[in-house]
Amino acid sequence: MKINNDFNLTNYNTFGINCVAKQFVEVNAINELIELIKSNLFKLNKFYILGGGSNILFKTNFDGIILHPTFTGIEVKTENDSSVIIKVYAGEKWDNFVKYCVEHNYEGLENLSFIPGSCGAAPVQNIGAFGVEIKDVLQSVEIINLHTGEVKMLKNTECSFGYRTSVFKNDYKQNWLIVSANYKLKKKDFDFKLSYGNINNELKKFKTINLENIRRAVIDIRTNKLPNPEEIGNAGSFFKNPIVPVEIANNLKKDFPDIPIYEIDKINVKIAAGWLIENCGWKGITKNNCGVHHKQALVLVNYGNSTGQDIIDLSEEIKKSVFAKFNILIETEVNII
Repeated sequence: MKINNDFNLTNYNTFGINCVAKQFVEVNAINELIELIKSNLFKLNKFYILGGGSNILFKTNFDGIILHPTFTGIEVKTENDSSVIIKVYAGEKWDNFVKYCVEHNYEGLENLSFIPGSCGAAPVQNIGAFGVEIKDVLQSVEIINLHTGEVKMLKNTECSFGYRTSVFKNDYKQNWLIVSANYKLKKKDFDFKLSYGNINNELKKFKTINLENIRRAVIDIRTNKLPNPEEIGNAGSFFKNPIVPVEIANNLKKDFPDIPIYEIDKINVKIAAGWLIENCGWKGITKNNCGVHHKQALVLVNYGNSTGQDIIDLSEEIKKSVFAKFNILIETEVNII
């Protein structure tokens, strides 16, 4: 374990924001982590857990310790004829894990292909795409208390999963670090989720529908629609899709017949935030070296030399304009530090 002082974080956040951490610690093993949390350095400084940096925006330099877990590994814990339970460690790249599952013909995560970030961060956000969320297949999460060193296992039902949220963004925020997670996936009797978005249309170019082709379809959709963080700084979807009561959505539908609405239950529906933003005229707009992506209005981008505050200011303007036109408050999905 090495403690780096005045460490530049530009390459550790997909927005590519040029900022510095007072200390940066890359932890390769649990025993190293326990050693660190017992030290005075850790006890006397604030800290932040940084995974793949794909869902974070640094507003300024970080005056504390950036804790970067890198322990990796994928293990089959148990299996039978119909299902398998797989353990994946926090430092694994999420898409590498999805690729592993698809290659082994384990069904459940294929719709979540090509999402950037680490496996440790995935349950925190309850990441989701194309009608699938982490909560649908996660069985349990192994966590460690960063103040006491206590290790415990949380069941799915104890994680308080919601739309892009979990107990790790609330009660357990920053006090616990995710070490690993267990996922229960199918080996047969597959239940493909193909009704959300344009997966069905994309699959028409393939002769058969299987895990590999669903993954390829999802990757193609994301590649065509979303900017590559290695080419242009971004954190994917910057805003959450707002959830509103059915009656509010029905009233909006009268004035805006093409507004995309997705049913959640009999009381609430989800509205596409990207559509709201685009219909406020923001798509492709550039300000202070940052802007709204020209293909997907849900994505804010750093065109180079933009500060975190520049992007925050832009996001606040967008929120105000959406509220003024639709009377809907959109929330930030990206974590602002």
